[in-house]
Amino acid sequence: MTVVNMKVTYDQKANAAYIYFIDPQVVMSVARTYLCDPVEVDGMINLDFDAHDRLVGVEVLAASSKLPKYLLDSAERLDVEGG
Repeated sequence: MTVVNMKVTYDQKANAAYIYFIDPQVVMSVARTYLCDPVEVDGMINLDFDAHDRLVGVEVLAASSKLPKYLLDSAERLDVEGG
């Protein structure tokens, strides 16, 4: 069984989180973004794809109401110095 690590970043001031599905040490190149603005969940989710149409990351706006607290608490913080 292969263990897959994901990187999650969170900016509390912007209330935005990003979930990386690729090696965060590799320079990610987003070729296109698919915007999801579902009224049913009262938020916005952006799906980022690379040039080969592989999903490389997900941006979640209004993250504190869309993602579990434990995930945001363990995310790399972008809104604090040294985060």
